[in-house]
Amino acid sequence: MTHYTGPLLTRATGTTLLDAAKRGEPTWQGSLDLGRSTGEARLDAGGWWWLDRHYLYPGKLRDRTIYWWDGEEFAPVSRFSTSLIKLVPTEWGVPTFEIDGIKMLPSAKESPLDDARRKVALVEPRGKTVLDTCGGLGYFAACCLEAGVTHVQSFEKNADVLWLRTINPWSPDPGAPSSGARLQLTHADVTEAIAGIADASVDAVLHDPPRFGIAGELYAQTFYDQLARVLRRGGRLFHYTGSPNRLTSGRDVPREVARRLERSGFRAELALDGVFATRR
Repeated sequence: MTHYTGPLLTRATGTTLLDAAKRGEPTWQGSLDLGRSTGEARLDAGGWWWLDRHYLYPGKLRDRTIYWWDGEEFAPVSRFSTSLIKLVPTEWGVPTFEIDGIKMLPSAKESPLDDARRKVALVEPRGKTVLDTCGGLGYFAACCLEAGVTHVQSFEKNADVLWLRTINPWSPDPGAPSSGARLQLTHADVTEAIAGIADASVDAVLHDPPRFGIAGELYAQTFYDQLARVLRRGGRLFHYTGSPNRLTSGRDVPREVARRLERSGFRAELALDGVFATRR
C-alpha cells in the first residue's frame, strides 16, 4: 500500500498554524509529520503551502485526533467497518491507536516506540529472523529494523489497521530503502497463516495480541503450540499481556499465559508488562 506523504495536523499544530495566519505572518514553522521533522509552511489568505502544494486552512479540530488531507479537506485518521479504528496523538509525537475507544498501545509514561524498543531488546533481534505475529502500527518491526534484524515476517489481520500504517509516518514502510527488503508485511490472520511457516524456521517471536476478551484465540494453547513449533530451540519470545481485569476479577492473565507457554515447551517468566520465554 502506498504511504501518505502529505501533512498531518493535531489540534495543537493546527491551532498554532491558524493563529499565525490570523496574525498575518507570512510563514509558520513546526512539524507536520507528528514530530519526525520540522519544516516551514508559507501562509496566504486562502490557505497555506507546504512542499509546493496548497492546502486549505482546517476547520474546527478536536483533541485526541489526527487529521490528514483526503484531497478535499483535513479529515480524522479513522475508519469504521466492524469497529471504530483511530490514530491517536500522544505527547511524545509517536501516535497510538484505538479500537472502539480502547487504547491498543501504552503511552502514558513513554513513547509507544520507546516502549516497543524495550520489549524488542529482550529477544535480541540483531542478525535474526523474527516472527511479528500482530503487526499493529509496526513499532515492534521498526525497532527490529533499527536493531539490525535480518528479516521480520509480520502479520496483521485488520485491513483498517494496515491503512493506519500508511498514514502514520512512524510506521515502517516495507518498500522503503531504509527497510532494505528486510520487512515482509502480510495481511492475514496469524492463527491461520502460521501453519505455512516451517518448523524451527524463526529465531525469535514478538507476540502483541489484543486483549484476551477481544482475541482469545491468540492466547490459546493450540496457538502457543504453533509458536513453539516454528521457533528454534533456544529461541526467544516476548508476549505482551498487560494485566486486564486483574483488579475486578482477580484473574492473573500473565501467569496464565506463562503456564500455557510452559506446557508448549517454553521456559517462561514475567517480564515488563508481559511474559518472556525461551524455547526449550
